[in-house]
Amino acid sequence: MFDLIIKNARLADSTDAKNSVDIAVKDDRIVEINPHITDGIVEGQTEIIDAKGHLVTAPFIDPHFHLDSTLSLGQPRLNESGTLLEGIQLWGELKPHLTHEAIKERVHGLARWSIARGTLAIRSHVDTSDDRLLAVGALLEAKKELASWIDIQLVAFPQDGYYRYEKAAENLNRALDMGVDVVGGIPHFERTMDDGARSVKTLCEIAADRGLLVDMHCDESDDPHSRHIETLASETVRLGLQGRVAGSHLTSMHSMDNYYVSKLLPLIKEADITAIPNPLINITLQGRHDTYPKRRGMTRVKEMTAMGINVALGHDCVMDPWYSFGSHDMLEVAHMATHVAQMTGVAETKAMFKAVTENSAKVMHLPDYGIAKGNFADLVILQAQDAIEAIGLRPARLFVIRRGKVISTTAPVEAQLNLDGKKETVNFLR
Repeated sequence: MFDLIIKNARLADSTDAKNSVDIAVKDDRIVEINPHITDGIVEGQTEIIDAKGHLVTAPFIDPHFHLDSTLSLGQPRLNESGTLLEGIQLWGELKPHLTHEAIKERVHGLARWSIARGTLAIRSHVDTSDDRLLAVGALLEAKKELASWIDIQLVAFPQDGYYRYEKAAENLNRALDMGVDVVGGIPHFERTMDDGARSVKTLCEIAADRGLLVDMHCDESDDPHSRHIETLASETVRLGLQGRVAGSHLTSMHSMDNYYVSKLLPLIKEADITAIPNPLINITLQGRHDTYPKRRGMTRVKEMTAMGINVALGHDCVMDPWYSFGSHDMLEVAHMATHVAQMTGVAETKAMFKAVTENSAKVMHLPDYGIAKGNFADLVILQAQDAIEAIGLRPARLFVIRRGKVISTTAPVEAQLNLDGKKETVNFLR
């Protein structure tokens, strides 16, 4: 007997828009995917959801976020310059006033938004430069409290610089001992390029010794000479960390000359490093010193995708010192990436949908993710017919399902028109 059946579902990888399938769920797993499932349905005991030909996808994933600062907008003031450095300064002013409960309250509030948007996995960097490790403790607690609904992976992030701040090494090791999952870094924020390269080497060695993943804020700069991704690729190969490392932001690549990039991309591919651009934030914070032409700071998404490098898209911030907007909608992230990276071809746009779903699951090493028999029954039903339409419309998440249980519903969005007495309904679907 099935616990749940989703009828008439259209899948993102379907080659025929007219094809639909039924998805059967038992306990917390997908147990069957076939057209017109009839066996195993018990009236009054099997929940039936008619997807009505709408797109059904695995949940959205945010592989780069900052839960410790989220929803802190205006504390202690707003970022008037809109720059990365003023955001860092603001966060430094706020940190002494943080409390354990306030951080958890904001995280739980953001999680409600995430669930409503169908975002059910988050990799969050957590600042370890606060000697109290207040945010680390709060986020570890929140991770446990929210585990039934959202997978949270934490990155130990020495935000003030691993060598630039005297207690960074001690704090990072303490955070990892407390149970933080991933080793982070920020080499471009060190005092010198040499210190930045040295921090990459040391942090990768720590990850290798502990058997952990790596995710570094890397080259979040307009400076084309910020080339720490090269060191990260080299250390990844040296230490045998292929497939376990991510370089986040990589915005300096926007400003590099093409000859150097032609050398760099094969190194990233060889090291099996995932690139995590954050389009909403990258195009907002970068290029602030430019007049015109004005750079937009997005890394080379098109070229990396064409080369087969895993590209995952992050939201990065929601209403915090660096970004005043957002509702944790990963389709908004994909929508912006599609435009800024000029990924408007059919295959390219579909790749941007994968960048907020399966590509992000890969970098987080999420087990049993995706719509396949035996995987977790984590599903989102969208008011759209395919991945391209979903990116274009950023539609309602009609149903959000976690481990076979419906945890969020949204009524279909429809406008009721009255034109010269003739009533019509508009839902923007093709």
